[in-house]
Amino acid sequence: MITDSPKQTQKIAELLVKTLIKTQNHPTIFCLQGNLGAGKTTFIQGIAKALKIKEKITSPTFVLMKKFHINDKLPFSKLFHFDCYRFDKPKEILVLGFKEIIKNPKNLVFIEWPEKIKKFIPKNTIWINFKVVGKNKREIVISLKLKV
Repeated sequence: MITDSPKQTQKIAELLVKTLIKTQNHPTIFCLQGNLGAGKTTFIQGIAKALKIKEKITSPTFVLMKKFHINDKLPFSKLFHFDCYRFDKPKEILVLGFKEIIKNPKNLVFIEWPEKIKKFIPKNTIWINFKVVGKNKREIVISLKLKV
């Protein structure tokens, strides 16, 4: 998909959430890949909007993880937003309770810079790649990568 604005990037995220809500066997872990400024946090802002999260969504680069509560009427109870950019070693993610968080199917988990913790990413994770292709244009590719 190609988007021409941050608003379109957020719209794609909103459509993803609406699709997830309608399916019973939905994925809950999403890895967002792309350079700085490619649209990863903008995408998560669209996710939060669709989930009616009122808090302002910013990149957790310095705090490493942010947690948001979701309306109880939805199939999800919390949204976790990880930013692994500053990690030196993959195991640093474990200090944040990562293994417990990803085990709960009611948690939606979004991970920026997942290549830093690749060995802890479970199979059946949705990978979303963001690429800058123009001043406001982004190419967004969504795929399911299975670990074998």
